[in-house]
Amino acid sequence: MNIQDDIKTLHNYEAFARFMKMVYDLREEAIEELHEATSETIQQVSGRIITYDQLLQLSSWQELSNRHRENF
Repeated sequence: MNIQDDIKTLHNYEAFARFMKMVYDLREEAIEELHEATSETIQQVSGRIITYDQLLQLSSWQELSNRHRENF
């Protein structure tokens, strides 16, 4: 079994969808932080955003959120 198969299996679980929704919300908060970030913290905040984006892409967030949208 590979990671893509594992993620497809996780898509069946509402708990996984809630967890990824939290990652999505954290990404949105980090984007808001970026607007107020100083030049010293921009790189740190940008790094967090990139990490959240990678997790969302890896989990196929769009597909997952559509599948469990009634739970959000």
